[in-house]
Amino acid sequence: MKPRSKRYRQCLEKVPPKPVPLAEAVKIVKEFPPTKFDSSIQLVMHLGIDPKQADQALRGALSLPHGIGATKKVIAFCEGSDAEAAKAAGAIEAGGEELVKKVADGWLDFDVAVAHPGMMKIVSRLGRVLGPQGKMPSPKSGTVTPQIANAVKEYGAGKVEYRNDDGGNVHAVVGKASFPAEQLTENVEAFIRHIRNLRPTTTKGTYIKKIALATTMSPAVLVEIQ
Repeated sequence: MKPRSKRYRQCLEKVPPKPVPLAEAVKIVKEFPPTKFDSSIQLVMHLGIDPKQADQALRGALSLPHGIGATKKVIAFCEGSDAEAAKAAGAIEAGGEELVKKVADGWLDFDVAVAHPGMMKIVSRLGRVLGPQGKMPSPKSGTVTPQIANAVKEYGAGKVEYRNDDGGNVHAVVGKASFPAEQLTENVEAFIRHIRNLRPTTTKGTYIKKIALATTMSPAVLVEIQ
């Protein structure tokens, strides 16, 4: 096993052995030794869902109260006035057949792709290209919508996308280490509340099993579940 860095070991000394209230967890994470960059704050929720059951899978997107401190490059599959509105809202590219061809030919210099529902017939050709990259527009994630300009603005400002993994965990960036503690706390509370409200009706037993908070390249601090 690769030896842990000095910084990681210093962080580990600050991690309590048991879950702590959210406000305290945020305080601890913000007191970790700083990195040379503004670290992202990661939230992980371990859920009592069966990822193999389609009706228990969680996937979507959420705009947090204070954003996540990052901007994303967005493209929009749409035409006419929608394309003009998308570019005005900040899309780096917007179009129909010509944009689909550009992406199919290998251009992937963007973070998020949104699409008008009427464009999905041609955008579906990009499944093998965008699917593995997690960039394929989907109604579940909110990236297929007739409200193209709004989607471009939201995702460009760092709207959080999430989906459970095979272990029933949901990961999300909830801000930066430079954020005030109050803003980080409110962002985390908003995300937890959102996931709690999505509890599938077919789940049994404990729904939220574990919550952890960490910075980039740091150990996790367990958070008390309220």
